Amino acid sequence: MKNEFTLTIYSEDQLRLINRLTSMFLRKQVEVLSLNMSVCEIDKMYRYTIVIRETLDQARNLAAQIEKIIEVYKCHFNWNEETVFRQIALFKIPTELFMTETKMESLRKINDFKISEIHKEYTIIEATGAEEEINSFTEKLRFFGLIEFVKSSRIALIKTKEGFCEEIE
Repeated sequence: MKNEFTLTIYSEDQLRLINRLTSMFLRKQVEVLSLNMSVCEIDKMYRYTIVIRETLDQARNLAAQIEKIIEVYKCHFNWNEETVFRQIALFKIPTELFMTETKMESLRKINDFKISEIHKEYTIIEATGAEEEINSFTEKLRFFGLIEFVKSSRIALIKTKEGFCEEIE
């Protein structure tokens, strides 16, 4: 049975890694749900967070092959329960509705969001949470005349006391 797994990859090489990962995932027909690349705690090192939907055996094999074939420092694979993860979303809604709707105040109490910018025609609000929370909030905002929205890919940390620095020392 296929489940969501988070692959966390550490590498110095950005461009070649993305190209090689794309080739590998395409060849193996891996379903990629999210991809994020960022700097990490080590200078000139990058952390890639990739969410895939695969079987346990396939996820385990992918992590091992990524370490061996693509030559990265480390590739972890984890179940959702083994990670802390979040997404950020920005929403644009009409300012008039935002300022006059009483339901918007109750929505604010239920969902943790902040106002990023207010303009005459529109307001930008920011929300952080799990994907399900962001999706649910998006549906609620459609009722208020959602103009547009964008959400980030998943960012995640593994629930262990060690960091990558300890692993390579």
